[in-house]
Formats: sequence, structure tokens, C-alpha cells
Amino acid sequence: MDLGERLLQYAYLMRFHRPVGIFLLLWPTLWALWIAGQGRPDIQVVAVFVLGVIVMRAAGCVINDYADRDFDPYVARTRDRPLACNKVRPAEALGLFGVLGLVAFWLVLQLNLLTIVLAFVALFLAVSYPFMKRFIYLPQAYLGLAFGWAVPMAFAAQTGSIPVVAWWLLLATVLWALAYDTMYAMADLEDDVKIGVKSSAILFGRFCPQMIALIQLAHLAVLTWVGQLADLGGWYRLALVVAVGLSAYQQRLICSRDRQAYLRAFGNNSWLGAVIFLGIVLDYLLR
Repeated sequence: MDLGERLLQYAYLMRFHRPVGIFLLLWPTLWALWIAGQGRPDIQVVAVFVLGVIVMRAAGCVINDYADRDFDPYVARTRDRPLACNKVRPAEALGLFGVLGLVAFWLVLQLNLLTIVLAFVALFLAVSYPFMKRFIYLPQAYLGLAFGWAVPMAFAAQTGSIPVVAWWLLLATVLWALAYDTMYAMADLEDDVKIGVKSSAILFGRFCPQMIALIQLAHLAVLTWVGQLADLGGWYRLALVVAVGLSAYQQRLICSRDRQAYLRAFGNNSWLGAVIFLGIVLDYLLR
């Protein structure tokens, strides 16, 4: 394999051809940065976090595929991943993960001490998440914690502290990830049962749409409370109304019992996150 092809396989391993995961990690980070900065976040801090999101999402994909390298060949959606089809060796994947980790560490060194300390928790969550599906039926909630940990880090970087609103926003992010990643897990349900891994889709069974609806309602309720704590006004509330509509659209998709519809519902969450961010930005800008 020549250098160009090898770099292409590394890009596939880091999932750069599927950026939706970057956005799902980025939106809560930007929510937190804008609320912590009261609409005027430090540009350098924003740049560090945006780059950090890209790097850590790539690192998370690499370590996830390394952990699942013995499972992925037996799952229809994942059998063509570079590690699953032996286009990248496990040792190469670990090396790539190490490089990405060093880049992420260099980025966080540009921030204050509290944020650096929190970054070690983020690293632990990122490394341990791929193994959770072997032990618990809610690895999707653990993913939410891993994705959402950027929220307290953003507040720490902006303000040097972690106020109550940050923890509520973290809870909203965990609930959101539990909802959308359960949609994703529904697409793999039959394969996951066959190979013996656990997921919220297996736990909820035929009640998946109803359970996701309850989680979506809880997510929107917590976001409403975040708006109260952060003194956000009409534009934010309008964004929440649009988010309700998007959640209803996702419900329609997952009730169709179609594998591709589950994946479309999952991807639609990127728009939901963008709408919430737009509401926050406009509220601070036009108040």
C-alpha cells in the first residue's frame, strides 16, 4: 500500500468522511462557550476547543475501532472499516491514537490549570467508552458523558470555575446523546444481539420509540431550565420550539421501523444542535 492510500485509510479510520460526529460533539461545546462567555467568548479559547473537538472525535473513532476490531467484521454497517478489513494494522491504530492524544494535550496546555485537570477525565472517558458495550446496557449514556465533558471544560476555560448551569447543560447533553445514539443503535440491533454486545436499543426493545420520546422530552425540559438559569430569552425559546419540531420528525422516522430511517433520524440531530446554538447566539446578539 503506497503512502497516499495509507493516509486515506487513516482518514477513514478517523471518520473524516462522516463529519456528523464532529458536529454532535461540537454543538454542546459551542453552547457552553457562548453561555459561559455571555455571548462574547474568548476567540482563542473557541479556536482551541473547535480544534480539540476535531482531534478528540478522531481519536475516539480510532480507539473505538481498535476496541471493536473483533466485532466489526460481523456487523453489516461496520465490516468495511479499515481495521475490520485489515487495511490498517492494530499497532498502526494505537500509534495514530497516540499522536492524536499528544496533539489534544498540546491544545489543552494553552488553557488554564482547571481545564487541564478536567482534560484528564475527558481522556479517561474517551478511552474507556468503547469497552462499555461489553458491560452495561446504556453505553449510549456513557457516550453522552464523554461527549458532554467538553461542557464543564468550556466553562472552566472561560470563567475559571464550573457554575451550576454547566452541570445542567452537561445533563442535557447526556440525555441528547442517549436519544440520538439509541437511534443509531437501532440500526445495528440484530447484529449486536448476534455478537453479544449490549446497547440501549436492546434494553428498550420494542419500546425504543417511546423511550426515546421520553428522553427527548427530558432533554428539552433540561434545556428549558438551562435557558432560565442563563437568562436566555425569546430567540432561545424559539430555537427550543424548532427543536421540538425536529424531535417530532425524528420520532416519525424511527417509528417507520426502517434501518435507513434510523440513521437519518440520528443525522438529523446535527440540525437540532445547530438550531439551539443559533438561538443562543441570536439571543445574546440581539437582546
